[in-house]
Amino acid sequence: MLSAFTLHQPVSVTEASEMLRHYGDDAAIYAGGTELLVLMKERLVHFAHLIDIKQIPGLSSIAVDDAAGSMSIGSLASHRALERSPLIRERAPLLAEVESQVANIRVRNAGTIGGNLCFAEPHSDPATLFVAWDAHFTLASAGGSRTVAAADFFTGLLETAREPDELLTGIDLPLLPSGAGSSYQRFKTHERPAAAAAATLWVEDGRIRDARLVAGSVGIGPERLPATEEMIKGQEPDATLFARAAELAAASVFIEEEGFESAEYKRHLIGVLMKRALAQAAERAAS
Repeated sequence: MLSAFTLHQPVSVTEASEMLRHYGDDAAIYAGGTELLVLMKERLVHFAHLIDIKQIPGLSSIAVDDAAGSMSIGSLASHRALERSPLIRERAPLLAEVESQVANIRVRNAGTIGGNLCFAEPHSDPATLFVAWDAHFTLASAGGSRTVAAADFFTGLLETAREPDELLTGIDLPLLPSGAGSSYQRFKTHERPAAAAAATLWVEDGRIRDARLVAGSVGIGPERLPATEEMIKGQEPDATLFARAAELAAASVFIEEEGFESAEYKRHLIGVLMKRALAQAAERAAS
């Protein structure tokens, strides 16, 4: 049973931001509500004011800017919309694939990509992928807007760089050029993954020019693995290199002790998943 609250429906980002500033800690943004309402029903949190941002126009759009080589995604786009979007399936098919794996059909229909990212649940599939793709998030308030890299957005367990009066309004996602490939691998026993690995590789003249490798769902948020990235740069992509890289990734990743899986088992999973992600990313870069 939910405790009583007042539902506000602003029609602009400025109005929503001013409400958040006015009500302070008594207010929360309401979009899909798949995480928020569960917590409120369980009496783990309570907010006297919910700011329903679904009336704000333009926050669910999906568009491609070919000149900039990027895709823009509104924060109110649902997981199901991203999964089924013809534009995403054509230009960023890995995102559609990942979105099709999020939780269950009920959550994908109601939950929004912005809500997923702002909740900063450590087992978020899109968060890990977006860090590997060097996505950037637009945060807006009554005072203006700013852009934050996905790698800098997740600051701790259930914590982000979003200020109390800011809204996440959009995601800027670079489109992979020719010679680049990406992969996302996960292992789950329930709806949320127990471990995940994402790899993006840029291959030029038969060697790895650049790499972004990310471990997810085993720590407090997505974790880039710079030592492993540096290890494979300039090298020819092959199974031996990827096996060594996977070992380093597994050894260096931070493991949060939670859930039913041991830290040792989670390290093993990261090694297995990263090896698969590297191999598939290299294959896609070559195609």
